[in-house]
Amino acid sequence: MTVKFRAALVAVGAVLALGAAACGGSSSGKAGTAGSGGTFKPAAQTGGTLTVWVDSTRLAAAQLYQKEHPEVKMDIVTYDGDANGSNYLQTKVSLFNRTGSGWPDVVFSAENNEAAWAVPAGFTAPLNKGLIPQATLDGWATNANAPCTVDGTVYCLRNDLSQTVLWYNDKLMKQWGYQVPTTWEQYQALGQKVATEHPGYLVGAAGDTFTPEVYMWAGKCGANQITGAKAVTVDTTSANCTKMAGLLDTLIQNKTMSTSSVFSSDFDKNEADKILMMPGPSWYGGALFQGTFKTPAGQIGVAPMPQWAGDSSPSVGNVGGGTWLVSAHSKNLKAATDFLTWATTSDDYQGKLAPGYPAYATAAKTWLAAQSASGYYADDITAPLTTAADQVWTGWGYGQFSQEAIWAATVTPGVNAGKTITSLLPAWHDSIVNYAKTDGYQVASK
Repeated sequence: MTVKFRAALVAVGAVLALGAAACGGSSSGKAGTAGSGGTFKPAAQTGGTLTVWVDSTRLAAAQLYQKEHPEVKMDIVTYDGDANGSNYLQTKVSLFNRTGSGWPDVVFSAENNEAAWAVPAGFTAPLNKGLIPQATLDGWATNANAPCTVDGTVYCLRNDLSQTVLWYNDKLMKQWGYQVPTTWEQYQALGQKVATEHPGYLVGAAGDTFTPEVYMWAGKCGANQITGAKAVTVDTTSANCTKMAGLLDTLIQNKTMSTSSVFSSDFDKNEADKILMMPGPSWYGGALFQGTFKTPAGQIGVAPMPQWAGDSSPSVGNVGGGTWLVSAHSKNLKAATDFLTWATTSDDYQGKLAPGYPAYATAAKTWLAAQSASGYYADDITAPLTTAADQVWTGWGYGQFSQEAIWAATVTPGVNAGKTITSLLPAWHDSIVNYAKTDGYQVASK
């Protein structure tokens, strides 16, 4: 669906000379390119219509920008946002590179790993080499733009974060006299206690494809250590990996850890009202508890993710998010970066309308204030979510291959067949290695 608007955009006449490092070859065609180790050469800046690609959720952002900036002529196109690794954007860019035309000026992607292919393809413009001030870029949460950064150059901007926290039923915790655990060891012990004292109740779920991003990532399991543009170190048998696998196995066996997807009708019908605790991303509050599960107001609280006892460096995982990219071929770089900056930092959208936790820290404060004022949560969610935003463990990277697809193909079937996650760690390792090599990664294996 395309929405076209009238009005005029003031043409940008100057050609920007921006130095940028890239990790691959330049694209074909005559527009701007970013060659390996060379200099970004923008297309001739002629202005005209600003073409923006968004998914259905971010359509509201583009429409609000158009409303607030009627002088900008825009062509807003909705597409699937590359959700669930559809690779639609990469496929279209490959076509545009061959034909030398067709690139949008700005694109939103629901994926965090687009830089892995977009930089080598010469598609995405370097943002911290003159397009966006460093003072603005410094406003993102710690490491939020890590998946967008290649050799010190920022090629996209994070839209929202999906940092993990510990959701819990405050009403039941108080009723049963339980303390919210602060360590994984306490978490497991409480799960074992719940199995005995309140059978049928849950302390977590491990039935989704993003299970490793909730537990293994937060627990500092080095299964997905991206060390370069096309390099990864895979270690699934470290102490942190085996400890977390053992924790999950214990709780799956005593039935306090569900093996159903939290999005399944079976979970919604039989388990959604049996949740005592649930480690998960920041969007669980609105999407699951308020939305799908319809948990009554005043029950759900938020606490920091548990940590391994003795670990002085807190870490959390990440489940989702999204990124915005400006095309290196854009003839409207000024307009494109103005839109990009607004879409990622504006309180009007990110702070007041965005469904997820904004990656831009100032907008996140506004968003959190609105969540707290809603009266839904049992306590103030601001501190745990804000703290977690700066604690996403950097030892788990954003490769082009999908860890969710690997887990779904390798670990989930085994668990459903009654195998332990611990016994499946070698198979998980081998599958990651194979997927990574297929995508052209150099793999260091442990």
